[in-house]
Amino acid sequence: MPRHVRSLILVLGDQLDGRSAAFNGFDAAADAVWMAEADEEATYVWSHKTRIAIFLAAMRHFRDALRDKGAGVDYHALDAETQRSSFASELAEAVKRFRPQRLIVVEPGEWRVKQALSAAAKSLRVPLDVRPDRHFLCSHEDFAAHADGRQQLRLEYFYREMRRKLGLLMEGNKPVGGQWNYDADNRLSFGAEGPGDIPRPLSFPPDDVTREVIRLVESRFADHPGSLDHFDWPVTPAEARRALDDFVAHRLPQFGAYEDAMWTGQPYVYHSRLSAAVNLKLLSPRDAASVAEKAHRDGHAPLQSTEAVIRQFIGWREFIRGVYWRLMPNYEKSNVLGADAPLPWFYWTGETEMACLREVIGQTLAIGFAHHIQRLMVAGLFALLLGVEPFEVHKWFLAIYVDAVDWVTLPNVLGMSQFADGGMLSSKPYVATGRYIQRMSNYCVGCRFDPAKSLGDHACPFTTLYWDFLMRHEKLLRANRRMGFQVRNLDRLSRDDRRAIRKQAGALRDTLAAEARRYAL
Repeated sequence: MPRHVRSLILVLGDQLDGRSAAFNGFDAAADAVWMAEADEEATYVWSHKTRIAIFLAAMRHFRDALRDKGAGVDYHALDAETQRSSFASELAEAVKRFRPQRLIVVEPGEWRVKQALSAAAKSLRVPLDVRPDRHFLCSHEDFAAHADGRQQLRLEYFYREMRRKLGLLMEGNKPVGGQWNYDADNRLSFGAEGPGDIPRPLSFPPDDVTREVIRLVESRFADHPGSLDHFDWPVTPAEARRALDDFVAHRLPQFGAYEDAMWTGQPYVYHSRLSAAVNLKLLSPRDAASVAEKAHRDGHAPLQSTEAVIRQFIGWREFIRGVYWRLMPNYEKSNVLGADAPLPWFYWTGETEMACLREVIGQTLAIGFAHHIQRLMVAGLFALLLGVEPFEVHKWFLAIYVDAVDWVTLPNVLGMSQFADGGMLSSKPYVATGRYIQRMSNYCVGCRFDPAKSLGDHACPFTTLYWDFLMRHEKLLRANRRMGFQVRNLDRLSRDDRRAIRKQAGALRDTLAAEARRYAL
């Protein structure tokens, strides 16, 4: 296909949007599309096999859809034998063959990639036209207008602006139902009786294209974590829309009340399983939010569920992206708590006596997914309490989850999960003893650790580390009004208890650090 072209349209792996601004003015007779699979995008973090597979499968289906519409697509595909390649080297080869007058790309979703593209274009002496990503509902300029002059950034105020702007769940200038946020109503657990029969998300068995990708990943990335035995993710826009309709029909009505609940063997509970499709641009967040709103107006879903999912699609997601681009590149260095412990090795294996972490990490290794409370209040909480270096936690989240892209993961982990930014994003660290996990799940049933105990052989490590965390950061936390109740509980501990907790926490920290160093060799 090589020929001299006017424009070479670069389509990145998380920009699979046929309505992308990259295609404005596209002329199949004069322009060409370029896509590339590169080892470095799977290996710069030790990516889960499912994460690699969903990107490559979605990319190949998007390539085929473009070709079916008559577009010329130059596609560099990996196979089991080809030598390792980089994005920059493949782009240089394409520019040499096509000699484009310019390169066109929608703004990448990662600072690293944006800088690398700019450097590559400069080196190749080809103009680079970086276009806004219309998939998002809030431009950088609009977010700057919201954020300018604020010492701290809070979702709630931004979310209300987005609701007004988009007219979702609004009656004039007022929120439907009289409240903006029903989060306080959405904290139910399943209780001892369990969740009952939850409709499972629609499954998408791999077709020939996806099966070829699975074979490639199993061969080329054989030493990567995770399994592909249960791969059934949507990898096309049509599949993503079917997944949305399935969620709205079968799980949205109960989603709100139980969005924080956890249960053994129930990785999805009532969650949508749409995050990967939306982050790859297979599904528009505006379309998803509108479908959810219609379900409420038609009487199919209660307001608390509809508001909760709309808040995720147009609120938190857009807010996190705005924070990322406003604060990068220095944001990734945030570490106000001075955390420096290595990530425990069991995060890569799931092999731990702690039942909750064994369940959540084991599930994640099996399918590449955990819902937000499993991520925040199990996997993320333990790392925070232990004092793991926050960027190491970020790299694990980025590597291990099927929906992970940098602009989403970095602020969520550093700001929300690890409180590494000191409160820029979240008003307080989300810390709790093992009793929180006991209340919101059945994970503690049969676990050898007791969430009520902070000392002794059967003390829950979450509980021991919780009190240790409060003591280590007592001065900082006492200055935070929202932490007042929790920190005042320290006053109930005797000097001997404080000393014993610090000693037991230190021993646990030393044991896990030694194990991490041993496996890193």
